[in-house]
Amino acid sequence: MPRENPIARAALAVLTSAVVLLGLASFDPPAAAKAAASPSAPVAPADGVNATGEPFRGTTADGQVRGYADLHSHLMSYEAFGGSLMCGKPFDERGVEEALRDCADHGKDGSLAWFENFVSKGSPVGTHDTTGWPTFKDWPSQGSLTHQQAYYTWVERSWRAGQRILVNHLVANRTLCEIYPLKKYGCDEMDSIRLQAKRMQEMEAYVDERNGGLGKGWFRIVQNPAEARGVIAQGKLAVVLGVETSEPFGCRQIGGWPQCTKKQIDDGLDEMQRLGVGSMFVCHKFDNALCGVRFDGGATGVILNLGNFLGSGRFWQADTCVRPEHDNEITPSNDLTDLLAGPLAHLRPLGITLPVYPKAPHCNVKGLTDLGAHMVKGMIERGMIVEIDHMSVKAAERTLSILEEAKYPGVVSSHSWMDMGYAGRVYKLGGMITGYGHAADDFAASWREAKKSRDPGRFFGYGYGLDANGMGALPPARENNQGNPVRYPFTSPVDPNVTLDRAQTGLRTWDYNAEGVAHYGLVPDWIADMRNVAGDEIITDMSRGAEAYLRMWESARG
Repeated sequence: MPRENPIARAALAVLTSAVVLLGLASFDPPAAAKAAASPSAPVAPADGVNATGEPFRGTTADGQVRGYADLHSHLMSYEAFGGSLMCGKPFDERGVEEALRDCADHGKDGSLAWFENFVSKGSPVGTHDTTGWPTFKDWPSQGSLTHQQAYYTWVERSWRAGQRILVNHLVANRTLCEIYPLKKYGCDEMDSIRLQAKRMQEMEAYVDERNGGLGKGWFRIVQNPAEARGVIAQGKLAVVLGVETSEPFGCRQIGGWPQCTKKQIDDGLDEMQRLGVGSMFVCHKFDNALCGVRFDGGATGVILNLGNFLGSGRFWQADTCVRPEHDNEITPSNDLTDLLAGPLAHLRPLGITLPVYPKAPHCNVKGLTDLGAHMVKGMIERGMIVEIDHMSVKAAERTLSILEEAKYPGVVSSHSWMDMGYAGRVYKLGGMITGYGHAADDFAASWREAKKSRDPGRFFGYGYGLDANGMGALPPARENNQGNPVRYPFTSPVDPNVTLDRAQTGLRTWDYNAEGVAHYGLVPDWIADMRNVAGDEIITDMSRGAEAYLRMWESARG
């Protein structure tokens, strides 16, 4: 194992707080209304919901489910990274006042919350109100990245408005866990994944208790598309477990040497299936023994590159791309780096790397390794969905070739971290693309770009990857929205049976037009704003999101 640089580690411990390490994303409403027969749960709104009406259930006349889909969020990330980085929980047996509590280490006025201040305000110096329930003066908010964004009644509000698929990624990052000084748990990534899977089961039981007993809640974890269809037909939310981790099954690399075997991968995939995991990343943020990553750019990339060195003993390695697709630029090119890049490239076989790179566009020299290919093929054998986001273009290229050779449709880009030059190949396979949670007008632009690459012979639906609790900002309010704001109360664009007023929890009321998606409960308001800027066409495609996802999943398992 390479000797650690204490100066670099100390620098990273501070600077990581300045970046997001996880990346840390034709429906006729009257016809759907006819398909709605009765509510799937009591209609009396719980605190934080503020939605009235009977959520639709059943299917349309031709057997299709209807509803929008989030393919990338992290409800249990409060247990990740050592368990002390994120504040609050999506539920707590003791009640909302315990679930939505600030971190004790933030101090009385938030001045000790150096990580929160850095990622949210760009400086380690700052304060925030730490009261939490019931006033919520400063959080949750669209730009507060370490406070809970997905309390269960906020998710309920989105479900009532028409959400029918939630892919919850169990998330872990050993390097970030080791760097952050406070922790309750060890940093083994797979132990963290197991704990988060347990918490998901506990949340399902918690919702059941408040909706009449075992199996009667609206929050249902599913392990296959048939279960999902049954749940959605009852008007409930089908929750799929995914995994987004930097070192699956311990597959890190040290000095270029893999630290796992094919048997570890096979055993790990079998365990994930037993846990109910249906979707998984092969690599995330740092190069591992399975694949190289698509770099982050700018200052974020500088810090993550240092993290890559601390975790593996090597900096990212890049060449000037010879293909149209490319990874993000690591650092700006200049004459000196261009001069040094060539000679340094010759040192790579010796395991010597420095953060010096040639002219952009940059492509990670590391693609999908043979171990990575073994994992992809193992996922195909098990009918699991391959998450292609975060792969370097070299890794994505080989992965898509493996999927194409197998004629395997189970592939998804869930939160805008794939070069869109691959969109046509993903759609041709029968896969799915969803956009990261940008402002409504920017999200609509991503939808238009993706739709241009669709396979016209296949069913098309679109969704989003909110990346809630992924240490990324939620969608902001659209700029200059005064001319066509979301007007309260409003009818859900996806389910005309449901009317929503401003989201409220405790003494706090949020207005999307001013605050954007301050927490998960304002997703319906965000979708209503999409209709303001892009009309009924985007609502039609969002309403088809759940059906599109299930068709892809069914084909993968078929």
